[in-house]
Amino acid sequence: MSNIFIESPEATQPMYIAVGAFVDELQRAGLRHVVICPGSRSTPLALTFAAQSDLRVWMHIDERSAGFFALGMAKRLQQPVALVCTSGTAAANFLPAIVEAKLTHVPLLVLTADRPPELRDTGAPQAIDQNRLYGTHAKWFVEVALPEANNENLRYLRTLADRSLALTTAVPAGPVHLNMPFREPLTPDPLAGQRLLAPELRDQAAWSGRAHGAPYVTVGDAPLGALADEAIRQLAQRLSDKPDGLIVVGPGVQPELAGPLLSLAQLLGYPILADPLSQLRSNPAYQRSEHIIASYDAFLRLDRVITRLKPDIILRFGDMPTAKPFLLYLKHYPDCPQIVIDGQSDWHEPTQLASEIIHADPLHLCAALGRAWPAHINRSWTGWLATWQQIEEITRKTLHLAIQAFEPLFEGRVFSELTTLLPEQATLFVGNSMPVRDLDTFFWQSEQLVHVMGNRGANGIDGVVSSAMGASAANAQKNAATVLVIGDLSFLHDLNGLLAAHLHKLNLTIVLINNDGGGIFSFLPQAAHPEHFEQLFGTPTGLDFRLAIQMYGGDYTRINTWNDYRKAILHGLEQGGLHVVEVPTERDSNVRMHRQLWQSVDKALEETLS
Repeated sequence: MSNIFIESPEATQPMYIAVGAFVDELQRAGLRHVVICPGSRSTPLALTFAAQSDLRVWMHIDERSAGFFALGMAKRLQQPVALVCTSGTAAANFLPAIVEAKLTHVPLLVLTADRPPELRDTGAPQAIDQNRLYGTHAKWFVEVALPEANNENLRYLRTLADRSLALTTAVPAGPVHLNMPFREPLTPDPLAGQRLLAPELRDQAAWSGRAHGAPYVTVGDAPLGALADEAIRQLAQRLSDKPDGLIVVGPGVQPELAGPLLSLAQLLGYPILADPLSQLRSNPAYQRSEHIIASYDAFLRLDRVITRLKPDIILRFGDMPTAKPFLLYLKHYPDCPQIVIDGQSDWHEPTQLASEIIHADPLHLCAALGRAWPAHINRSWTGWLATWQQIEEITRKTLHLAIQAFEPLFEGRVFSELTTLLPEQATLFVGNSMPVRDLDTFFWQSEQLVHVMGNRGANGIDGVVSSAMGASAANAQKNAATVLVIGDLSFLHDLNGLLAAHLHKLNLTIVLINNDGGGIFSFLPQAAHPEHFEQLFGTPTGLDFRLAIQMYGGDYTRINTWNDYRKAILHGLEQGGLHVVEVPTERDSNVRMHRQLWQSVDKALEETLS
């Protein structure tokens, strides 16, 4: 890949030769997308990235929004995305997205421009301490040497490019931070150059890259391996002795793991408690499995159900599921062996109840357990599985009928309606607080293959719009739709994330659940203290979002009926562009309707479990 700053004879500025080699090497190593925020100190990086024809540049004005945009894109593409900003507090604004990337293993390469050493701690403008700025939230940090045009420095920069990009995806994947100081002049200036090394003395691989576009250093992929045969045999024996077991699949599992997990469930005769972000609920090929249990958030909050469903063993894949009732279910049986399969060499076990953590490739594990399973044990049907299936069927039917009868607009119905509205290969991005919880309870299955996403690392409400925009940018290459469901406070928190739709002509349909405040607090103990509740927790804003949406070139619809909702969603998906469908709800009535549903489920299951 040619690089104009290396090959142009008039461009003799050492900084641009060095930065050109670095960026050229990132492209050779596989980088395809870079998100850039405007600034002066980052000029060498910005101009050099823009000159690379094989790299797509995405501009963002706000660094916090840019960070989450890159996060959403990298998460949807499952590829590293680079982030570039100038020095000072601009770099600090990347932190929330980097925290989320670290916790959810999203590959980001963060490139922060900086003042040179002589301008630090001197009162120079836009100069803060950027060394290890993100602390433990970055997998790896490097204070990059000042750029020079010599064999040694160019070898160093090409090696650094290959190493840092590979490290973003190495297990466990996550963000890598390179802090890059630059001296003025920051723009290409031949008169600012110096006598360069004679061509015959140059290491051509360092100056121009290796032949045929190959990386300077090829970094091998080293995923977690398989367990030893004896360990697999022992695990298979333990599971064969436990007929009343569970497989639990949380967020963060590999998409290709879905099929092997279903095969394992059939072999063991275990139900699968599938978190909505596990992708097991939103693929018709998987939903036909009799092992998938999706409504457990509703029935595991009932004492009569918890008492009846005592597990022998629990096998968990991925992160901790969203549903709090599941956590309470675990705590009810603290002595039940709980085995966590961690494919990221991490520690996603907040309950302190696990009896064993296995760091191994889940794909290999599922296949190996199948081979080691005792041939004489056939669990194609068990009473344990049948009980879970019966409770699941009754719960779904009860919830479906009950929410149809509600007169006010009910927040949970947003998701049950989407199961029939989302097209094939659509991405459903869901905000935190109440939306993701209602997703868990009311998004049982989709009629199409749908990718369900959310920021469930730090579980913050910041950056959700921008993350969904990043996912939309990734989907644009696949010609696939993107829908975001978000609450009004989270929407307001990242309102400037809408600018991406205008700048980059993105397609995003947003379902804005507007209950004028923090709806989740009405379900929490804080609601029992009404004197200061609205001021401190309800936090109503009373805003009309119509004009803000129109400012960004978006289409706005406020619905009054579910028929209006269906028409507005389909219109947004068909027309493309930015569409916001506002669903007005009322916090107190929403709490009452949720509680009525739990009572209905309890009553419906009373006879079954008596």
